[in-house]
Amino acid sequence: MLTPRILLSTFGACSVALLGVTVLAQSKAPNPITGEGLPNPAPKVTKNWGELPAGRKWGTSAGLDVDPKDGNIWGYERCGAGTLGGAGGGGVSCDTNLVDPVFKFDRHTGKVLANIGKGVMVTPHGIHVDKDGNVWIADFAGNKEGTKGHQVHKFTPKGEKLLSLGIAGKPGNADGQFNQPNDVVVGPDGSIYVSDGHNAQGFTTNQAIAEAIKRGDTSRISKFTRDGKFIKSWGSIGVKHGEFRTPHALMFDARGRLWVADRGNHRLEIFDQEGKYLESRYMFGRISGFFIKGNQIYAIDSESGPLNHPNWRDGVRIGPVDEDRVVAFIPPFEREDRVYQGTAGEGIAVDADGNVYAAEGPNSLNQAGGAFTKYSVK
Repeated sequence: MLTPRILLSTFGACSVALLGVTVLAQSKAPNPITGEGLPNPAPKVTKNWGELPAGRKWGTSAGLDVDPKDGNIWGYERCGAGTLGGAGGGGVSCDTNLVDPVFKFDRHTGKVLANIGKGVMVTPHGIHVDKDGNVWIADFAGNKEGTKGHQVHKFTPKGEKLLSLGIAGKPGNADGQFNQPNDVVVGPDGSIYVSDGHNAQGFTTNQAIAEAIKRGDTSRISKFTRDGKFIKSWGSIGVKHGEFRTPHALMFDARGRLWVADRGNHRLEIFDQEGKYLESRYMFGRISGFFIKGNQIYAIDSESGPLNHPNWRDGVRIGPVDEDRVVAFIPPFEREDRVYQGTAGEGIAVDADGNVYAAEGPNSLNQAGGAFTKYSVK
C-alpha cells in the first residue's frame, strides 16, 4: 500500500507529465499557408524604394532582376500607369506617355544608374538580365493602333535595342507569335524562353477553358535560338502537368532546369530545356514571381485571397530548391480592403546580401503608392 507521501509524489509526477503533454499539444507548428510561426529573414521594410527622375511618378510594375555583373537592381515602372498600363488599348501606357520605363538602381542607395526603353513598348511585364548584362523585357499589351506590343525586346545596358521577338501589335497563337507575353529568360546555352498568355488564370471551369482554346487563347512556353528563330512551344490552357493557367514568371536553377510560376494553378512547374515535365512545387501559394538564390527559392504571392485561394496569405515564401517545403516567410502589408490577405508585390529579386526587392503590381500597391519595396536583412 502506498503511503500518503508516495501518493503525493506520484500524483505530482503525473501532473508534470500531463502538463508537458498539454504544453506540447498547445504549441503551434509553423504554418506555410498563413506564415504564422515562420521566421522573417528580412524584417526591415522600406516602402517607395528607388528614386525616379524629377517630374516622374510611380506607375505599377511586376518585374525586377539583379544585374549579374555588379549586383544592382533592374526594374521598370509602367510610365505612370496605375493599372496594367493601357492593356487592351487606351489609357495611360508607355505608348501614350513616352518616357523611359526601365531603370537600373543602385542596390544600396536606390539612385538611378540607367534609364532606357522609351518609345518601344506599351506595357512592360517580365524582365530578365542575361549573363552579359543585356536587358530583356516582355511587352504584355498592344496599343490601340495595333502597331506595338505583344513582343519581347532585348536591349543593351545603355538602351540600344538588339532584338525583338513576336509581331508588333498583333496577338496570336502562330509559331513565334505572342498573345500577352508574361516573361522571358535566357537559358544556359543562350536559347530564349518566353511564357505567353496572361488571362488563362481567370478560366475556372472546363467550359471556359474549352472556349478559350477554341478561340486561340494561349498559355504556353515558346523556345527560340539565341538569334531569335522559333524552335518549339509546349503547353496549353489546363490543369495537368505541362499545362498552365497563366505562366507568369520564368527562371533557371543551377542545374539548368526551367521553373515556371503557373499562377492560376497555384504551383511551380519544373521542366528540362526541351520542355519535358520533371516535377512541381505546391507549398508556395499563388505565385506571381520568384527568384532562385543558391539553394533557396523566394516566391512572392500577390493574389491569394478569400475568393480565389481561401486561407492563403500574400507574402514571400522561402524554401529549399530541392524540397516542397517553406522555411521562412516575409509578411505582406496589411490593408483594410484586402481582408485576411494583405498586399505584396508581383516581381521579386534578391541581392547578394539577402535583401529582397518587390515590384508592386496593379493589385498590390501599398498605401504609400510606391512601385518598389525593399525588405532588408538588417
